[in-house]
Amino acid sequence: MQMRFKGKAITSMLGILPETVGLFDDEVGNYSFPPKQTLRLKKVMGFNQHRLAKDSTTVSDLALEGMKYILAKGWIKKEEIGAVVVATLCPDYFVPHISNIIHGECGLSEDVICMDIPQGCCGFLLGLMQSFMLLEHMNSRKVVLINGDVLSHKVSKRDRNDFPLIGDAATISIVENDAEAEEIYFELNTDGSRREALIIPAGAFRTPSNAETAVMHDLGDGNFRSLDNMHMDGSGVFNFVQTEVPPMIEHAFKEAGKTVDDIDCFLFHQPNRFMLQKLAEKANLPFDKLPMNLVENYGNPSGASIPLTAILNYKDELLKEKKMCCLSAFGSGLTWGAMFMEIGKLGHCEMIETEL
Repeated sequence: MQMRFKGKAITSMLGILPETVGLFDDEVGNYSFPPKQTLRLKKVMGFNQHRLAKDSTTVSDLALEGMKYILAKGWIKKEEIGAVVVATLCPDYFVPHISNIIHGECGLSEDVICMDIPQGCCGFLLGLMQSFMLLEHMNSRKVVLINGDVLSHKVSKRDRNDFPLIGDAATISIVENDAEAEEIYFELNTDGSRREALIIPAGAFRTPSNAETAVMHDLGDGNFRSLDNMHMDGSGVFNFVQTEVPPMIEHAFKEAGKTVDDIDCFLFHQPNRFMLQKLAEKANLPFDKLPMNLVENYGNPSGASIPLTAILNYKDELLKEKKMCCLSAFGSGLTWGAMFMEIGKLGHCEMIETEL
């Protein structure tokens, strides 16, 4: 699917991080592997530290901290909000949705549209797509796009494949109409036949959680996890990224009428440094324009990784100037996409921490 949007822009971005920091060195003893072997991953994969929300913390908790902050600081007024869009894999409840919780706790108008999108790695791209479409009918009102996950709650701490890279976080992006904004090009692909490469087997209606699904097992690879835990087929996802993403990016460049030299920065989903390096090599993308440092600082925060990467690496620049950006994400679904859009001269761009 290919789409083009005109007159749409991100005008502010906020990152919300839990204050608890998990250090990779301190977690080496969790795993059933020799410590020296595990520590080799630190350099190769870019593991160092990640942010971990408290067990009682939900995505709505992080998002509400962010909403209170931006409302108190005057980034946006309640009456300016036309929609709240939330992209997450971690709902507080099956019902109500997080967007409804945000609506109620913030006391928003009854005519505000609330929408949750159950999406992980490509959540920011899909959230932007939905926001752009809603803005076609909102005149001067704005969309609040929230991306967030607390996937550390669903990953086994004894699973060396998955736990070291997971990071909890949320982001809030204010999206609005802007007649002077450059055209945005977006394309998205899906292959549901490979959906089980990233899965939480139990916990929903197909396989409800029970005492048996909570039992931890060594599944033959030295990692211990239960059916209630998220698992990523590392080699399967790596091969998928190396095979599918480079030709998609090449196609997107052609359709958007752009070259690598036209791009000021590549803001990509951040699975780990090794995967990004191999992707950049395969797609002939310059390392100096593609930040790869999110996992080592905060972990992989799923759909929040693109805005967090932008804030971490370009916060001051994005307040002063516009940058032509290539956004790309790939993962759960399996889904992969790319977007070309200009981001910059933001009204606000910050990162905050919370005790949650």
